Amino acid sequence: MRRAYRKNTSIKICAILLCAVSTNVYAHASLEQETAESGANYRGVLRITHGCNGSPTVVVRVRIPDGVMRTKPMPKAGWQLETVVMKLDEPYESYESTITEDVRELIWKDGSLADDFFDEFVFRATLPETDEERTLYFRTVQECENGEFHRWIEIPEPGKDADEYPEPAPTLKLLPSNTNNS
Repeated sequence: MRRAYRKNTSIKICAILLCAVSTNVYAHASLEQETAESGANYRGVLRITHGCNGSPTVVVRVRIPDGVMRTKPMPKAGWQLETVVMKLDEPYESYESTITEDVRELIWKDGSLADDFFDEFVFRATLPETDEERTLYFRTVQECENGEFHRWIEIPEPGKDADEYPEPAPTLKLLPSNTNNS
């Protein structure tokens, strides 16, 4: 009888710990596809998994990393969409034109995402070319109706993992292109 009680108690404790760990893992903003080949056309799907202490999300802002080009957000029913275009430090060539300004921030606003639900905010972009693996950080700010914020902007220090931070920036691991291996 005692063994069965201990076994059931151990199972319950493991289940509680598993729920606590999995809640922490999914309790942030993240990209659905976390790796992509350099130079690729990328479909980014940003997931927002909760509001702010029961309050719904009303604004989602995404900062586009340097080197990411031609970003276009997908309109979302019930939300207003804005893009922030800025002058580039390094212009690039596209279809025989020199591009000196590009989208640097996406803003979905005036919508409402209840705390009990999750949703996805979608965009397309061309990723930078690279010869070695590197990580791009899509810093995201989530604003809620009650005036609270989640600033998913933390970038891990060398040797640390993003999971060690309370509000890590959504990441995309950029892999070297395989076009030279054809």
